[in-house]
Amino acid sequence: MKYIVLITGLFFFSCQTQGNNSGNTKKAAAEQVNYQKLDTATFAGGCFWCVEASFEQIKGVVEVVSGYAGGKKSTADYRLVSSGRTGHAEAVQIYYDPSVIDYETLLEIFFTAHDPTQLNRQGPDVGTQYRSEIFYHNDEQKKLAEAKMKELASEFSDPIVTKLSTLDAFYKAEEYHQDYEEKHPNNSYIVNVSRPKIEKVAKKFKDRLKNK
Repeated sequence: MKYIVLITGLFFFSCQTQGNNSGNTKKAAAEQVNYQKLDTATFAGGCFWCVEASFEQIKGVVEVVSGYAGGKKSTADYRLVSSGRTGHAEAVQIYYDPSVIDYETLLEIFFTAHDPTQLNRQGPDVGTQYRSEIFYHNDEQKKLAEAKMKELASEFSDPIVTKLSTLDAFYKAEEYHQDYEEKHPNNSYIVNVSRPKIEKVAKKFKDRLKNK
């Protein structure tokens, strides 16, 4: 469970888990995706609700799945991952059309959608499960990630702490986490934490938005 506590004024709200009440059309469309024509990227940058929605709006991104990476299959469960003791990071798996968008651009979006200088946290979300990490699928992705981190280092006032790891396995999160921002646009966490990140990406990559 993710929380924000603002000591001044004692204002409190949480990123609550809610049931799946929509998305059948999108799910049906996803089932028709020809994954053989797509490439895959896996990123962890804090709450997967935020990262998923940031990438969903980008042209060439066919599907984004929220899930867990970095730990074992037996502990790939939200309640266990939330303890911060399973080794997992909340992550997203991105299926994209390489003829429309390349991996390097996805990296640029990733480093815009979260703060890569925060160690084992993103804003109000604290714990190793919210770490910044790139799970590369091959040596080419690793080289591109290393180069992009060097390129962007001067743009941040603090050192980039993003980890680079080979992807051993990705485990899809529970269904109620999928497309969470779309299903619960008025959730307080979505409004106050996710939306600013999504809008930041939309502003910087406005020419790459699906609705353009």
